[in-house]
Amino acid sequence: MQSLLPFLLFAFVATITPGPTNILALSHAARFGLRATWPLVLGACLAAALIVLLVGLGLGEALLRYPRVQLAMSWLGALWLSWLAWQLLRSAAKPLNTEANGQRELGPLGAALLQLVNPKVWMMAVAVVSVFAAGSDDKAARVLQLSLIFLLLAVPSMSAWALLGVGSARLLQSPQRMQRFNQALALLLFISTWLALLL
Repeated sequence: MQSLLPFLLFAFVATITPGPTNILALSHAARFGLRATWPLVLGACLAAALIVLLVGLGLGEALLRYPRVQLAMSWLGALWLSWLAWQLLRSAAKPLNTEANGQRELGPLGAALLQLVNPKVWMMAVAVVSVFAAGSDDKAARVLQLSLIFLLLAVPSMSAWALLGVGSARLLQSPQRMQRFNQALALLLFISTWLALLL
């Protein structure tokens, strides 16, 4: 257990700090509520844990062997997340709900696919494997253990962001407040995406 304490701290910080997925969970919960956001949270967390597992089982070495593929994935992900930020910036100024405004919810598959293009997830997965699984006698078992622990920490961390979104929805009853909220989240999404790519 003592050897896992540094990883627990790392995983908590990696999952609770602002990132593209957390910001989208907050925005989604503010628009559609907690019940509609749970599938998004679970899909994103499962996909992120699966990426950690796949990177640990060899995909990370392949990405390091082909840096152009890794660079292309990062840039495509950053561009797609920037497009999502632009959509959020342009979204309706009135409080949102699925019936009134025809907005589509981001479901579990969309959240899972988001992880595939999220630079923060890939960099975190490579860090997990290279720092916390290196030198293990049974690397596959260690990576599986780390992936499960990561999943168990990611779900409550992202749920906290969703709860924050639900709480903020009560304050966003006026169109002007909703518009400012959308603009602030769009800016945070854009900044977090490019910081993850450039740092």
